[in-house]
Amino acid sequence: MIRLSWTQPEDLVPHALEAARLDGRDAAAIRDRWTAAGGSTAAPVSGATPEPAPDALRALAREVLDDLDALADPDALPANEPDDLGPVLALASPPELPEPGDLGDRVLGAWLGRAAGCLLGKPVEKIPLDGIRAIAKSTGNWPLHGYFTEQGLDPAVAARYPWNRRSRPTSLAENIDGMPEDDDLNFPLIALTLLERHGPGFTTDHVAQAWLDLLPGGRVFTAERIAYRNLLDGVEPDRAAAVRNPFRDWIGAQIRTDLYGWTRPGLPVEAAMLAWTDARLSHGRNGVYGAMFAAAASAAAVTGASVDAVLAAGLSVVPARSRYAAAVLRGIELAAGDLPDEAAIDALHAEYGHLHWVHVLNNAALLAFALARGAGDFRRTITLAVSGGWDTDSVGATAGAITGAITGAKALPAEWISPLDDRYATSVPGFAGATFTALAARTLEASA
Repeated sequence: MIRLSWTQPEDLVPHALEAARLDGRDAAAIRDRWTAAGGSTAAPVSGATPEPAPDALRALAREVLDDLDALADPDALPANEPDDLGPVLALASPPELPEPGDLGDRVLGAWLGRAAGCLLGKPVEKIPLDGIRAIAKSTGNWPLHGYFTEQGLDPAVAARYPWNRRSRPTSLAENIDGMPEDDDLNFPLIALTLLERHGPGFTTDHVAQAWLDLLPGGRVFTAERIAYRNLLDGVEPDRAAAVRNPFRDWIGAQIRTDLYGWTRPGLPVEAAMLAWTDARLSHGRNGVYGAMFAAAASAAAVTGASVDAVLAAGLSVVPARSRYAAAVLRGIELAAGDLPDEAAIDALHAEYGHLHWVHVLNNAALLAFALARGAGDFRRTITLAVSGGWDTDSVGATAGAITGAITGAKALPAEWISPLDDRYATSVPGFAGATFTALAARTLEASA
């Protein structure tokens, strides 16, 4: 029996009820109807419960998801968090940025930094904050200063906090042999393909077709998996994000869009527009803002701008009254405060710990904290990002990409970059035998 995560109707309902609550939509009557029929409101953390629901409950789940989709938004929600691009960018005012210099080195630094940050976070993805700390301390790697290892790991700690099973064979320090495949690196390849095929005028339809051409359904997760399913069910790309999709405010779109910034150096608004075109296939509101923030920040980073300017560029394309902007500002505020690193991260978990570990808001706050407190230091930034928990590989990847672009490839620390061996193992068609050097060259060509 296959229990496919992030798609079983009975497993989506609890997530959809929580999404409605967070948005302020009144779902009480729908919740009561669901629970009276025996439905659970406990959202499965890994996306699927062990056993399927009875046929009648599964049929009801589909009805409930449609009813939740039809709920009216509170008036303040679309005003503060619009979905349309016009209102989002109407007030965009990015900071003045330097003229890009040595762009080739900075784009290569972004690719390498993204890989190193992702690789650092891979083996502890899904492990709770206490577990990450326990593992690192048990192996003499705390504060975090190198790739995770199981050498010297206390067996009791290992039993309590098992590694991410898919990443352990490829992502521990003693096992690293180039960069293993990961969606945080595959999606930038899709973005590069879009620009190579269609240029900056690509559409959301083009994004949808690229997914269907290049990505197996099993390689996409949460909102992307829902959108993929909707496309196969005949839903048009401009509606695929909005149908039975409780993950629209999760992190998936934020991991896809750095490359749009790398190809629009010094042009954060243009980068954000490309990110919006991509992100809207699967996400809405804060999920889309995460993609726009990452693209705009990346457009600033490849100019060699300061971290403050990079964060300002990212915020310039995000609605000021949105929950996403508030999360980023909170991360920056904590970074500037007097709390030590662990205490500051504990404060973030106290404020945002009610959210799923793949939600965009908690991870955005952590990303901003790591960037601001890291202040351009690559090692410090990626270790802060990963040691903060939640979506460790994704936040590590974005933090690494931004800081790698600011730093440039030549200045990145060898202990983080050498294990990558300038190799990325990917199954995305057109990228067999990929090297980061070649990917950077192709990215520069797509910038022209």
